[in-house]
Amino acid sequence: MLQIGLDYCDKDYTSSVAKESSLNYIDNLITNQTVQNNMGTNIRSGIGRRSSNETLRIIVTTFISIVFGFFLGVSFPTISLTKINLPSTLLPSIDLGYIEDKYSGLSSQALLNVWSSLRNKGISFHEPEDTKIWVPTNPRGAETLPPGIVTSESDLYLRRLYGTPSEDLIIKPRYLVTFTVGYEQKDNIDKAVKKFSENFSVLLFHYDGRTSEWNEFEWSNRAIHVSVPKQTKWWYAKRFLHPDILAPYDYIFIWDEDLGLEDFDPERYISLIKKHGLEISQPGLSANSGLTWQMTRKRDDSEVHKDAEERDGWCTDPHLPPCAAFVEIMAPVFSRNAWRCVWHMIQNDLVHGWGLDFALRRCVEPAHEKIGVVDAQWVVHQTVPSLGNQGQAENGKAAWEGVRERCKKEWQTFQIRMTLAERAYLKANGIDQINSTNS
Repeated sequence: MLQIGLDYCDKDYTSSVAKESSLNYIDNLITNQTVQNNMGTNIRSGIGRRSSNETLRIIVTTFISIVFGFFLGVSFPTISLTKINLPSTLLPSIDLGYIEDKYSGLSSQALLNVWSSLRNKGISFHEPEDTKIWVPTNPRGAETLPPGIVTSESDLYLRRLYGTPSEDLIIKPRYLVTFTVGYEQKDNIDKAVKKFSENFSVLLFHYDGRTSEWNEFEWSNRAIHVSVPKQTKWWYAKRFLHPDILAPYDYIFIWDEDLGLEDFDPERYISLIKKHGLEISQPGLSANSGLTWQMTRKRDDSEVHKDAEERDGWCTDPHLPPCAAFVEIMAPVFSRNAWRCVWHMIQNDLVHGWGLDFALRRCVEPAHEKIGVVDAQWVVHQTVPSLGNQGQAENGKAAWEGVRERCKKEWQTFQIRMTLAERAYLKANGIDQINSTNS
């Protein structure tokens, strides 16, 4: 621990004591030398006397050193660096104890050197006591910060632990692709990830807790891995894909693990959704995919389609799901703005996302023009029920049956919540619910 003496009042007294002792000692030496010179010969004593003089000299020297050290210690009391509070003209008031704990690898002197260096460069840390900052337009909780220091958005870019921050990134990916995966699907995910260029950040959500095994793939070190056992992609999305975290990405792919991408080109796909103005989209599903809705089936005569004919009675309005303004939740792609809305609509406790696809239309306007399926870039839905096997067998039901049962219950719950929320809003604003087209 660095020790600094600050009691300058006793400094002169200590110096005078030390000076007087030193002068006495020097005076004795001069006197002895003078006697020797006057006699013109060296005075030589017997062995016993010489030994006695040397012993006396050692004792005197030791005594003088002890006295000098005592007064030095009294005059400069020991203080702990953790309690130091230097004047603002030298350094800011620093909680160096906290800094020392956080950066235990650095010496106290090294920390002081850093602060001194900043001071020498003209960076002032002194804040007037009467300065009060309150910026109501800052993010909630950050009102007392000057706006210039507020960083409300982030990213998923991987950075170095050394060098200059401005030189960390050779390229800044413009798109994000996420897969929710189990290790058993590693070969399929390996093929899929290799389809995406360096323009994409890759994020894997591991529902089986196995992450280190993925290091066998060269690209794994560049991907981001998040592991929480037995969770779904919408659980992950709500907790790790906040819109402010994804701010740099123009488009976000939130995909399942059982998609075949042999005929899929991500860059071409993005050019098509830009061309057709799609804010929410998905690739068309090939004929050999597991299909539920006609809307998501790949067509051979178009680049993109935005509506479809379903079975009788399934569509009350040709501009509403599942005949339009509709994509499934297995392979959706969102623009930055659309995702900000969708993220807020995802419910914390409804983890499977069932029913979400019917409500996506609420996040873009007009929905039947900005939601569509890309036919020219398609994928194969392999319908591998791997996540279903992560459930638990109960009451004679298989694990996957329990998962499917919850999916259906969540769909009903989501529909009820949306209906009640909409009715409450309409009532509070005096809007006629009969004439509302959003019911």
